[in-house]
Parts: sequence; structure tokens; C-alpha cells
Amino acid sequence: MTPSPATTQDPRDWRVKVPAATLSFWIIKIMATTVGETAADYLAVSAGLGRGITRIVMAALLIAALTLQLRRRHYTPWAYWLTVVLVSVVGTQITDLLTDGLGVSLYLSTAVFAAVLAGIFYAWWRVEHTLSIHDIVSRRRELFYWAAILCTFSLGTAAGDLATEALALGFVWGVIGFGTLIAIAYAAYRLGGSAVLTFWIAYILTRPLGASLGDLITQARADGGLGMGAVWTSALFLCVIATLVALEHAELEKRKPMRALP
Repeated sequence: MTPSPATTQDPRDWRVKVPAATLSFWIIKIMATTVGETAADYLAVSAGLGRGITRIVMAALLIAALTLQLRRRHYTPWAYWLTVVLVSVVGTQITDLLTDGLGVSLYLSTAVFAAVLAGIFYAWWRVEHTLSIHDIVSRRRELFYWAAILCTFSLGTAAGDLATEALALGFVWGVIGFGTLIAIAYAAYRLGGSAVLTFWIAYILTRPLGASLGDLITQARADGGLGMGAVWTSALFLCVIATLVALEHAELEKRKPMRALP
């Protein structure tokens, strides 16, 4: 019996642990970043948990989600994006702890996170000889990947706060500025630039873009925001994320190789 086109899929495609960088990927990533920013503030301030308890709870949830993600044998949308949202929250909290809790300058924390991320990329390349997200097909590569992702969130938080607060760029100009930089990275890719390099540049920049967007939507009008509040913004964005993830899951189910009839 001749296999149908669906059964001729390269089995390697089903071992890749991360999604392709489609439009849906970038929309979910930016919204997950915004949810990470607003959820951490809501739990710590509005819900009254305090910064310390919130950090412990989110770190525990991240460890649980990451363990679940690492045990998946192939890309599973809900497990992957749950981990990304929690990484976003924890990455934000790491930067906030350094800045607000320990008084570390945003200039210094941005430089330190950039150096740490460069170190992760260097070690990843030396060991695996690739930084492509399309090659995340082993446990070791996935561990490098998640270490880099966590660092990009911390770096993006520090860089975003540096631009919008320390340099007084503001929420609106933060969205415009970081959005423009992402557009430049995309243009460079379309003009023949390195797909891996432009991907990671855009990935880092989506963190400050999402944070600026979150602040613009949630902050009071008197502070330059739209005044929607953290609760409604988080709920709205989570609904959009859940919808896109569900659609992605359904699409993957359609593409799965069909078992041959006996």
C-alpha cells in the first residue's frame, strides 16, 4: 500500500521540541511577555502576596512546567507556551529583584544579562555547533534553549526598563522604538541576513516591546497609559493565547502521521 502524503512526513519533525517562528508564534510570544509583566505585578501588589511569596510561587510553578516540557517527546503547544509564560514571569522577577530589591543599576544589569546571554550562546555553539530553534531535538539542546530563553526575558526586562524609565522614553515611544527595531531585524532577514541571528535579536526585543505594551495598556491615564488595568489585560491576552494555542494544537493533530491499516 502506497503511503499517503501525510505518512511521508520526516519523523524528525515530530521530535523538534519548539514551534516554528510563524506569525502566530510571534503574537503569542509578545502577549505571553505582556502577561508575564502584568501577572507578576498583580500577584505581588494587587493580590497582596508580596514580592517574596510571588517569586517563590512562580519559581515553583516554572520548575514544574519545565519538568513537564522536558518530558514531552515532541512539541506540545500547551506545555511549551505554559513554560514560556512562566519563564516570562520569573525572568521579570529576577530583574526586578536586582533593580528594586538590591539596588543594582539598570545599566549594569542590562550589561550583565547581555554578557551572560552571550556566554550561553557561546557554550551552546561550542557544544552543539548550532543555535537554530529547528534543531532542538535533544535534551541537552533543549536545556541550552531554555537557559537562553530565561536570560532573554531578564535582559529584555532590564533593557526595556532602562529605555522607558531611566532614559525617560515612555510607554508609547517604547512600543514604537522596540517595534521598529523588530521590523528592522525582519527586514534584514528578508534581505538575506542570518535567520538564526535575526531570530534571536527579534526574540530579545519582543520582551521590552511586550513590557512597554503592557504598561501602555494597564497603567493609569495620568501616568501615560490607557488605564485598562492588569486584571482585564491579563485575562484578555490569556484568552487570545489560549485560542491561538488551541488552533495550533488542532493543526498539529491534523498533520500527525496516520497509522497504517493492518
